[in-house]
Amino acid sequence: MTLQHVPRAFRPFLFALPALLALTACSAPPMDEQEAVTSKAQQAAQAAAAPVDETGKATEAPPVGNCDATQAQGLVGQVYTDALGAQAQQDTQARDLRVLRPQDMTTMEFVGERLNVEVDEKNTVTGVRCG
Repeated sequence: MTLQHVPRAFRPFLFALPALLALTACSAPPMDEQEAVTSKAQQAAQAAAAPVDETGKATEAPPVGNCDATQAQGLVGQVYTDALGAQAQQDTQARDLRVLRPQDMTTMEFVGERLNVEVDEKNTVTGVRCG
């Protein structure tokens, strides 16, 4: 079949057809792949959530500890030392002490019995919190 056999009204569409086919090749991933990823994320979120009963109420309390950071807020602005940290740990009744420096990598899990002392580049305490 040659171009002469195609009616004139349809000839412009013949030139657009390759472009249209190329555009359809650049589509989003198949929905079944997206649904699988979404389903996996939802399952992970549900596994991480606190257990609930049939009415939707939590059956377990969130993790708590005996750390009380209000007892160490006076450290803010002081230069951190090991002795200062030990005293803060004792005052807050924290089981663990973690000093967080500006370039330190830290985990984000909440530990209710841990005292976090944040210090700046000059080793000055900038914040005190439990977790």
